[in-house]
Amino acid sequence: MIRGTALLERFYPETAFGGFTRVDGTMAFYLRVRSLLRPDSVVLDVGCGRGEYAEDPLPQRRELRVLEGACARVVGIDSDTGAASNPFLDDFRLITGLPWPVDDASIDLCLVDNVLEHVPRPAPFFAECRRVLKPDGYICVRTPNLLAYSTVLARLIPDRLHAGVLAWVQSARRPEDVFTTYYRCNTLRALRSALTGSGFEAVVITHGGEPAYLGFSATAYRAGVLWSAKGPATLQSTLFAFGRRTVPQNSTSVLLRRVDTDATA
Repeated sequence: MIRGTALLERFYPETAFGGFTRVDGTMAFYLRVRSLLRPDSVVLDVGCGRGEYAEDPLPQRRELRVLEGACARVVGIDSDTGAASNPFLDDFRLITGLPWPVDDASIDLCLVDNVLEHVPRPAPFFAECRRVLKPDGYICVRTPNLLAYSTVLARLIPDRLHAGVLAWVQSARRPEDVFTTYYRCNTLRALRSALTGSGFEAVVITHGGEPAYLGFSATAYRAGVLWSAKGPATLQSTLFAFGRRTVPQNSTSVLLRRVDTDATA
């Protein structure tokens, strides 16, 4: 969208040097995801989709998102058969229910990027994430904040109209990338509670990015930029969560007893 690009360059002039803004949410999120990877890591991309980020015009951002090659293996799971075409996976598995077609304790990092808002039952979802993760494995979540103005406005639009509205405000969004939303776990408190209750040591923060949904109006876009910079943290557009699977206390006790026994043998 030419209008949106012009507004981006006007309000974020640093885009002239590298092509991305100082508040780019994808860059911030995936930089931290990348920092948790090792060459031997196995990544599970939950709700992997068709890999639409291949169409990102910014090479640096596109390459940062592609985890294939940055770790040993990327496994993708999705309930949409179209996700089998994702070119950035080493292995695709179709979800047809619970449990997921992934072995226990076989994953080093669970990636949940713009998926949680589409999950009707967060508790079993996070239970599956914990089941497939190795002890001390990571979960990385990015999802819209239910309390943000963009989400509030989106929820006022009937699902049947979402594709058309998104095509108007974000010309790059395809109809096949629009799915039903539930927002059952999309506040700071709810997401933190869900993760800790599912056995994760977690940090949940908010991120205020560019007001992409307001590109239809310079006045609205300016207001969105100011809100991102000055608005309350709890009302910013996006939630980031980073968690580690904790080891149950009884398992730790057994391990310590084994260490003590070996040391005195």
